[in-house]
Amino acid sequence: MISDPWFYAAAIPAIILTGLAKGGFLGAAGGLAVPLMSLTIPPVQAAGIMLPILNIMDLVGLFAYRRDFHWANLAILLPAAIAGVALGWATAAYVTEGHVRLIIGIIGAAFTINYWRSGGEKRAPQQPDRLRGTFWGMVAGFTSFVSHTGAPPFNVYMLPQRLPSTALAATAVVFFTTINLVKLIPYYALGQFNTANLKTTVVLLPLAPLALLAGVWLTRRINQGPFYRIAYASLFVISLKLIFDGIHAIWFAG
Repeated sequence: MISDPWFYAAAIPAIILTGLAKGGFLGAAGGLAVPLMSLTIPPVQAAGIMLPILNIMDLVGLFAYRRDFHWANLAILLPAAIAGVALGWATAAYVTEGHVRLIIGIIGAAFTINYWRSGGEKRAPQQPDRLRGTFWGMVAGFTSFVSHTGAPPFNVYMLPQRLPSTALAATAVVFFTTINLVKLIPYYALGQFNTANLKTTVVLLPLAPLALLAGVWLTRRINQGPFYRIAYASLFVISLKLIFDGIHAIWFAG
């Protein structure tokens, strides 16, 4: 088990942010978990510790949002995302996490800047689209496998539809529950569930359901206008963090 107090100083806020985000509040902020934990441990180890915690959060979220899923979007996104996970597993030895973070960060930042510049709130909501959903679903599955950063691609596809906040949160819960369960097999094959990681996971686990239920509570009580402004702002912040992390990783790798 990890005993470094600096790890827990980073991990506890990371799990709280992840729970709030997976509960529907703070949008893409859950993607900060692995970067924050990676300040003190290797990113791959951070991802391995986080995955069982994400699984528990997912199960709590499924119960909380069991009546609000948007099935038309899930029918498009899930098959593509599973293919993306398979692609991430197949290319794990060749794709660097730094490049993935940089690319996803640029996409997310460009998407939010374009939304703000073009008066996005005044646009007509988009409808589910098989071509766009398949593309972004596959990207989300791939980046979720590599570094648990599937939320930005997911939000690039989902946010323009401006669904009710609970429907958006519920769809995200089902989507990432499925993806995180699928990821258990390749993560086990890659040796990420060793004793030290699992003991650390058990210590952090009690925070998971509490943080997620707090996110559900906030999501159900915030009006839709502010909810979407928070979602886009958090997507922009996490995108900037991904860009920074990607550049940092690539620079020092070289």
